[in-house]
Amino acid sequence: MTRNTLHIACESIAEDGTRSSALHAVAPSALVVAGWTGRDSATIEHHIEELAALGVPRPSSVPLYYRMASLLLTQSAEIEALGDQSSGEAEPLLFFSQGEWWLGVASDHTDRQVESYSVAVSKQMCAKPLAASAWRWRDVEAHQDAIELRSRILEDGRWIDYQRGTLAAIRPLAALRDGLPGLGKEPEGLFMTCGTLAALPNARGEAIRPAAQMEIELHDARLQRRIVHRYAVRVLPVIA
Repeated sequence: MTRNTLHIACESIAEDGTRSSALHAVAPSALVVAGWTGRDSATIEHHIEELAALGVPRPSSVPLYYRMASLLLTQSAEIEALGDQSSGEAEPLLFFSQGEWWLGVASDHTDRQVESYSVAVSKQMCAKPLAASAWRWRDVEAHQDAIELRSRILEDGRWIDYQRGTLAAIRPLAALRDGLPGLGKEPEGLFMTCGTLAALPNARGEAIRPAAQMEIELHDARLQRRIVHRYAVRVLPVIA
């Protein structure tokens, strides 16, 4: 099977605090999108109801692990989507490369119209943008709850917050990872997005909504660093 190769600057921290970065050329072997991963049951229910307002059926269980085509992963500054009813959502991203787990950020871009009848198909329809840098997971695992996850969208000509919170709102990432059925000891090239935060409504009361551009970010205030990726969406016409 043909694989795309992702080039990711992976930063690690030595015991003396020295930081180093190495460029990993990673050929994704599998892509998993973990859904319904909220740590608080009320928050999960809120997100379920938020999607139900769009016609999305309730999940059969929580969390769920959706297997996606690994070729959907992209670091491009632009993706193409069929029709104008898709939107992104920032998610922490775990992946395994060269004997280590790494933490990055990705967008689980999703076709919202298709989502009303199949969540799995809606996710498979869209590319999954991810940032070109990552942090060694064991350097941040102990303070993961303090790491901020954020997204912004270009709306009405200005950049506004679309999602904002910390990883404390999401189940511990290692537990999500370890709950993946069939996980091997060293799954080289496995990528897993780990859930998201609720969308912030705009002045019109719209929560989940499309945007022409999106920026996703992880902010580690303790170690004073950020991972940021911005991408645009090119809408393709729907031809009947």
